[in-house]
Amino acid sequence: MSWFERKLELKKTHDYCAVRNPKLTVVMIHGIAADSSSYKRALDYLEGTTSLREVRFVTFDLLGAGKSRKSDKLNYGFEEQLEALHNSILKLKINTPMVLVGHSMGTMIAARYASLHKRMVQKLILISAPVYTEKDLDNPAFAAAIKVFKEAVSVKNHKILETKCFNNEMNRIVLNKHNYRTFAELTVPTVLIYGNMDQFIAAFNYPKLLKDNKDHLAALKTEGRHGVSRDKYTKMVGILEEMLHA
Repeated sequence: MSWFERKLELKKTHDYCAVRNPKLTVVMIHGIAADSSSYKRALDYLEGTTSLREVRFVTFDLLGAGKSRKSDKLNYGFEEQLEALHNSILKLKINTPMVLVGHSMGTMIAARYASLHKRMVQKLILISAPVYTEKDLDNPAFAAAIKVFKEAVSVKNHKILETKCFNNEMNRIVLNKHNYRTFAELTVPTVLIYGNMDQFIAAFNYPKLLKDNKDHLAALKTEGRHGVSRDKYTKMVGILEEMLHA
């Protein structure tokens, strides 16, 4: 079996619970042009919260990011990322309810995963979810907003815009025209956490989305921007505590 023919998996970068027998498992999925280290401050806070001692926290690097597999043979679209995520989750041998946490592009991957594996996911927590409609994607003004996002990304790593991974993730995942429908048709209980100063998520679409899926979606607005910042991850405590006590 060649290197590429091996089963797709993600590199696990963090796996911790303060007790031997957790009651809940939280798997975190990062966004585009990032890796699992984007959750470091969140993990420091959540794992230091006494009421969450019985929660197991796990992070992975997506394909093409951090310590996970990188190859020109990969397409870096939904199919491969979801396959690798599923194989990696199965390898964890989880015997508790599971929560998927996604940030930015990771919210789209988490939502697709929950749609495919409803029985495996107890809840979704989607941080800074870009909620783009097909109408948005066809709007020239939207293209200008995406350009601003790319410029912001290039400040940290000016070469990343030239990579196959970034461009395919942007075109095949972030700008996928079916994403809004995926969010609107979720049947897993989902909480959207977003900042009121986030210029990348099309928050003007949130009221419509919440109306379209009022049975399964709820939203928590914070005084923040796009990143996995304190205003976002502190909101997770109450959600996880409620699940532990259910």
